[in-house]
Amino acid sequence: MPAFLTALNPGWLLIAAGLLALFVQVRIVRQVITIAAPILGILLLSGTQHGVDLLTYETLGITMSFYRVDSLSFLFGLAFLIAALLNAIYALHTDNRIQDGMALAYGGAAVSAVFSGDLLTLFVFWELTAVTSVFLILQAGTRAAYFASMRYLGVQILSGVLLLAGIAYVWNATGSLSLTAFTSLDQPGAQIIFIAFGIKAAFPFLHNWLQDSYPKASVVGAVVLSAFTTKLAVYAFARMFPGQDELIWIGAIMTVFPVFFAVIENDLRRVLAYSTNNQVGFMICAIGVGTPLALNGAVAHAFADILFKGLLFMSMGAVLYRTGTTKANELGGLYRSMPWTTLFCLVGAVSISAMPLFSAFVTKSMILSAVASTGLIVVWLMLMFASAGVLEHSGIKIPYFAFFGHDSGKRVKEAPFNMLLAMGMASFLCIAIGLPAFLPGFGYEWLYSLLPYPIEAASYQPFTLGHILAQLQLLALAVFAFILLQRLGLYPPEKPGVILDTDWVYRKAGYGVVRWIDTVWAKLGPALTAIFRGVSERTYDRLVDTFSPRGVLSRNPVSRGMTVWTAVILSVVLLVSYLTS
Repeated sequence: MPAFLTALNPGWLLIAAGLLALFVQVRIVRQVITIAAPILGILLLSGTQHGVDLLTYETLGITMSFYRVDSLSFLFGLAFLIAALLNAIYALHTDNRIQDGMALAYGGAAVSAVFSGDLLTLFVFWELTAVTSVFLILQAGTRAAYFASMRYLGVQILSGVLLLAGIAYVWNATGSLSLTAFTSLDQPGAQIIFIAFGIKAAFPFLHNWLQDSYPKASVVGAVVLSAFTTKLAVYAFARMFPGQDELIWIGAIMTVFPVFFAVIENDLRRVLAYSTNNQVGFMICAIGVGTPLALNGAVAHAFADILFKGLLFMSMGAVLYRTGTTKANELGGLYRSMPWTTLFCLVGAVSISAMPLFSAFVTKSMILSAVASTGLIVVWLMLMFASAGVLEHSGIKIPYFAFFGHDSGKRVKEAPFNMLLAMGMASFLCIAIGLPAFLPGFGYEWLYSLLPYPIEAASYQPFTLGHILAQLQLLALAVFAFILLQRLGLYPPEKPGVILDTDWVYRKAGYGVVRWIDTVWAKLGPALTAIFRGVSERTYDRLVDTFSPRGVLSRNPVSRGMTVWTAVILSVVLLVSYLTS
């Protein structure tokens, strides 16, 4: 491959192709562009040299590195490029220039961000992901999508502003913008950057933008959104904050709290949004542990999650496309008319549930082993509970209530071929990286060989009898609990409703307080304004009467003389101070 091509950032290629797609009227030409760009990007990445700055630019004394690849960024970039390809195939049935162009540019911005070699370049593409992705929510064309998109954009821009503020502190303290990991949150700018990353990763109490926006996005938009935003934040934490103890507990909490919301949620795409919090929590917790095994597990699980979470969003998107809803109480029995979609959804379900021979089994087990080896028993128990919860809400609830359960009577067409093709490719990858090696290039060994610590990865064996039995017992227990609760009528019923999350505090209670203050001010404001104006006018008149040339101090010869001499002495003091300085 020519040298100039190996130095071409594939993320830039996707951004350029996305912008071009915005102006291409001919549908077939636009589709060729959206598919060809990720394929070419993967080819470019495969021949790129690691560990060197391939594209730099110096301005105002700052050297910006636009393309630097290493073992950490390579796997994230590869996953993003694969996701961009699958997303483009999934969207072939649509004819939407804005959606096609912005989806590709959004993926390109994420790829460019992980290949950034300095903080300032990271910030540029960090913000570009926000600007490009908001269109995927707007393309749903509903009033709810509009409000969700504005909230999403505001939160993402806030993350970027905080990141820029933290970068300014780092630059002022060190004179460098290199992507060097922080060793302590007490370092200049560390806490601000930590919060900026946490917003994009949807940390607890900062997560509600995710559940508000993903379910309201377009059919294709939700699939695209699931691949990039939170995983880019995972990369940023792995790059800048490995081994930070705070991340252990934040990640553990992230794995647990979504389980309770997802179990009672009726909208199945919203269930998947909570599941995104849950899975990112595993990655964040592993980054906090910070050992080579834990970091390998975080990166591998991010790669796997992009595939199986995208697959689940694809299957629910196909259901939404054909039935017009993803509400569990309105679905059921779709396996009769959408058998292929059902099959692919089941592959995604068992993959996210870490069933042996599927992707998450070989990635999540690394995280659980790393946590167990540190002696963090409480955290390990939280992760085990969350693993069982994943099977409940994503492994069982989604396929059961969408395709089985009670028969809704809906008889629809199978998903379009391009949707099935994208889901089939994602399913193949979920299985291929979950198997022991049986053909060259297949099996989990291929994924392990690309991890940041390949030597440690090569020595880890997920397919031991203990791992397999422990996971099967956990899954069997979760299935038994679901069946028992269903039989006893204790499983939360699927019915329409609004699930109150932590954003209720500021969206309802906080808004109510503001409205109350506004009402009170509307009544008291005029009176208080009149009182303030009266006091101000009287005070001003008194000052004028006292200090003006015709005021009280100028009427008496003594006070008038003292005023003059005070001014003279002050002038002399100022002059002497100036001459002696």
